[in-house]
Amino acid sequence: MLQLDKLKHQDSNNFFLMAGPCAIEGEDIALRIAEKIMGITDKLKIPFIFKGSYRKANRSKGSSFTGIGDEKALKILEKIGHTFDVPTVTDIHESGEAAMAAAYVDVLQIPAFLCRQTDLLIAAAQTGKVVNVKKGQFLSAASMKFAVDKIIDSGNNKVILTDRGNTFGYQDLIVDYRGLPEMQRFGVPVVMDCTHSLQQPNQTSGVTGGKPELIATIAKAAIAVGADGLFIETHPDPANAKSDGANMLNLALLEDLLVKLIRVRQAVV
Repeated sequence: MLQLDKLKHQDSNNFFLMAGPCAIEGEDIALRIAEKIMGITDKLKIPFIFKGSYRKANRSKGSSFTGIGDEKALKILEKIGHTFDVPTVTDIHESGEAAMAAAYVDVLQIPAFLCRQTDLLIAAAQTGKVVNVKKGQFLSAASMKFAVDKIIDSGNNKVILTDRGNTFGYQDLIVDYRGLPEMQRFGVPVVMDCTHSLQQPNQTSGVTGGKPELIATIAKAAIAVGADGLFIETHPDPANAKSDGANMLNLALLEDLLVKLIRVRQAVV
């Protein structure tokens, strides 16, 4: 079982990393991405949680890719966890999905749009798994205390909060870094989502845009502020990814970015 107090590597006091593709597209590519990230994070002594959505429920267009099948994708996540001895995280969207997903992964993630859904938070908490709640784009950092309280009051104190920016007009987001230390006051690890915070939602095409060239900027600032962890969606070929390719980091750029982030971390601790 994943222990939150072990996410920081004792030798390096590094941030931890939640990373992987937006969605599970297939076994081969998921395993290749996991193996690549695992090699990098092992070398850099960065605690790593593999991320992959077994299903994408929040899509603008009805024709958008949503997944390869729940059980098939969850079994791939389970295989990655066993193959690489790494914890895994995936999103859930309804309270009925919590127990199903918990049978395969270590961390249940609550999407930002659903962070106030009481039944969903309680169902996730009752699995006993770590629960990562993404802060709603429409909420202040202070408001996330109520999400934390719902989970803890359900008998589960294993909570992570993830910031993914704030709504700024109709088609943009902005990051308020004051929110990271504010949420840390709740006594839980706080993560910066460096890719979704650069989304450009609600495009007229029905496909979300993004600004991946700014991922390093968001990540460096988050580490400088003192984020406990980073969330980065990454893919070897973002342009041809089946989901959220517009704001994912090219996998070939991950190692160089993490090396630079370790230097920032060392400068501020």
